[in-house]
Amino acid sequence: MLHRRLTGLLAVLLALGCAPAALAAGPANVTVRVEGDSATLVPRTALTTSTTPSYPDGTHPCSGTSAGGALNDATNGNWLAHWDSSFGEYVVDGIMGETHTFGSGEYWAVYLDDVPAADGACNVELQPGDSVLYAAASESGATPAPLELSVPASAQKGQAFTVAATEVVTTYDSNFNPTTTRQPAAGASISGGDAAVTTGADGTATVTVGHTGLAGLRAAKSGDVRSATESVCVHDGSDGTCGTTAAGQPGATPAPAAVCATNGHDGLCGTKDTTPALGQIKGVLEQERFARGKGPRTLTGIANPDASGLRLVQLRLERNDRGRCSAFDGARARFVRMRRCGAAHARWFAAGTRSPWSYLLPTRLPRGRYVLDVRTTDGAGNVDATLQRTRNRIVFYVR
Repeated sequence: MLHRRLTGLLAVLLALGCAPAALAAGPANVTVRVEGDSATLVPRTALTTSTTPSYPDGTHPCSGTSAGGALNDATNGNWLAHWDSSFGEYVVDGIMGETHTFGSGEYWAVYLDDVPAADGACNVELQPGDSVLYAAASESGATPAPLELSVPASAQKGQAFTVAATEVVTTYDSNFNPTTTRQPAAGASISGGDAAVTTGADGTATVTVGHTGLAGLRAAKSGDVRSATESVCVHDGSDGTCGTTAAGQPGATPAPAAVCATNGHDGLCGTKDTTPALGQIKGVLEQERFARGKGPRTLTGIANPDASGLRLVQLRLERNDRGRCSAFDGARARFVRMRRCGAAHARWFAAGTRSPWSYLLPTRLPRGRYVLDVRTTDGAGNVDATLQRTRNRIVFYVR
């Protein structure tokens, strides 16, 4: 490691910062991610900060446009902090139930664009496009280097492709002035493919994915902060997904008449279609947060092309507003109170028979936590009933 070894006290001082509080910025589109000791507590979440402050201790405000304000939004207020009068700043103690307080051996490090923040969370004002990372860090060890993973936008099913892992390393001179460099992350484990692989000295590794659709890859290495999950769109030749052109569409190259490609269960070449047309939600991101009055009204998505065609697209939309749960009723075109909370207790409603699909709600969605599911049925009766977060199940919020 090229990290300069920092004492626990210095690490906490860097996390707190002792510079004057920054002037409040305006609302900005940013992302927030929280990596705990052994699990991701908040996946990379896109949100828009607001000028409304929070009050973790009930007295001192934490700017809504700061890194602390973004954390408050990303966790829906599920974080703990205490006011340190010595520095005039909040110290983050716990996030999503995982606690690291000074003296316990670990603390919550704050990163801005993968670089350790020079100030405390509530004093770091965010600009459009900023990414905020919170990660559990040792008080006595080196400041962990965040990992970044570069992946191709798309890949062919069953064919190897290259990914590259990078360490974002920050070192300090004798006056504790920082220098940040990006270097290949050798020995990083890459998960999410058919098998776990390890990067070489140049930080690269070859990965193979044996299924179509989105594959989530990430990098991990002892002593570093695991990377965010990066998605690769996996297609099966020219199947019309991931930017490819399906046979019969304008621009497609005709296949030789004697060639008939099938996987044996896709309905092609006289085979029986037992593969569902996978649905995917578009337009709303996982864990996305909308400002009051800006909730989505049009729900959109796609379904993978299928030899049997598309028979039906169904949606299920549950709303939880401070413990009061309701589900959208397609027949009544309004939300109906539920006896029990949970998306599984909501009713499905039809959203058409074509891909791409869209559904126009009567009004923009009001305040609440929402779970949106999509279920597709192809012409052969195959149902895409397995729910996967970020693909056909999305959780989002409206303030």
